[in-house]
Amino acid sequence: MTPVSELISVRHTDLYIGGSWRPASDQQRIEVNDPATGEVIATVASASVQDALGAVDAAAEAFRPWAARPPRERSEILREAFQLMLRDREKLAELMVRENGKPLTEARGEVTYAAEFFRWFSEEAVRNIGSVSISPSGANRILVEHQPIGVSVLVTPWNFPAAMATRKIGPALAAGCTVILKPASETPLSALAVADLLEQAGVPKGVVNVIPSKRSSEVVKAMLKDPRVRKLSFTGSTEVGRILLAQAAENVISCSMELGGNAPFIVLDDADLDGALEGAMIAKMRNTGQSCIAANRFYVDAKVADKFAGMLAGAMGALPVGSGLDANIKVGPVINDPARQKMLGLVQEAAGHGARVLTGGTAPNRPGYFVPPTVLSHVAPEEHILKEEIFGPIAPIVTFRDVDQAIEYANKTDRGLASYVYTRDLAKGLRVAEAIESGM
Repeated sequence: MTPVSELISVRHTDLYIGGSWRPASDQQRIEVNDPATGEVIATVASASVQDALGAVDAAAEAFRPWAARPPRERSEILREAFQLMLRDREKLAELMVRENGKPLTEARGEVTYAAEFFRWFSEEAVRNIGSVSISPSGANRILVEHQPIGVSVLVTPWNFPAAMATRKIGPALAAGCTVILKPASETPLSALAVADLLEQAGVPKGVVNVIPSKRSSEVVKAMLKDPRVRKLSFTGSTEVGRILLAQAAENVISCSMELGGNAPFIVLDDADLDGALEGAMIAKMRNTGQSCIAANRFYVDAKVADKFAGMLAGAMGALPVGSGLDANIKVGPVINDPARQKMLGLVQEAAGHGARVLTGGTAPNRPGYFVPPTVLSHVAPEEHILKEEIFGPIAPIVTFRDVDQAIEYANKTDRGLASYVYTRDLAKGLRVAEAIESGM
């Protein structure tokens, strides 16, 4: 196991504002834990409101010069950042495992995926294509020209700490915007490592600023009150998204948000059960179930429910659980103890109401925040677990009698980020897909 100090330097655990690394103005720091052990592996600076407004100052000062840079130059910097991420893939992946817990193979995949955003948007930077058209009257020409919106606040979650950062930074820089990234306090190290690589790639001072903070609500609220901030991009819970939308509305700030999910996974009676099982394992178990588009509720036709439940329990129960640094591990820990306790509580509640635990269900007696892959069958359609975003390796199965009932069950949520349906009948599959209220 590589010491964290060799994966990221102590200097790069400070705030990155205006092209310099600095401690928080009040010297506060955040402890970063390894979810596989519960141990503190590093501390990072925790931005105050004063620090956040300093980041806005830096981004505002850098905006006009950066927006005026030729698109080709912005493109080349992003391309260099892509190359640097691939160069440091192993180090970035191990750092991610240490702070997030995901298996090393998944972390490597995320680093590659994250780097690809820089490559993609390096190419998009030179394709800022406007349009010229004739007005309906024929008397005028209509010219459309795209311009950068300005200083952008980016708030990212802990479940994909590198990819969500590059997914937001990449398009903003390509367009000519400057950014202030506020990463999740659980996983700030990956974002700070990305900032270091962007600095190496030649990003000018103030164009990218990274401010981890355990005072997230105060810090983000203060930035949204500043009239120089013109864009908010947020990925996280629906509850927090509502609050940020209200705050952004005061200055009519443009918002882009990806909020919580509660994805149904529907298996019709004519489905290829082997194919459905393969899809379920990907949709449920990627990142230990900690994904906004993870399958959260399983609705299976009563005629095949017992067979599919047994197949899913066998497959999930066979997955090795442990530290993500172990090459043989497929399921890592969940992010923290409150998340673990919530998941186990949902399972116990459902079991108390008659659900059957086919595999898993109880926490292993070991350090770290582990939840075993768990399958519940005979779950009541109104059970509490179906109304929560589980965000973990738990699959509750509800049976239905026909397609109409499956659609009814699937739509019993206010969160519609993604859905899954398995059937051999294309017309039936399209009917279900069109009737379900979900999609990005």
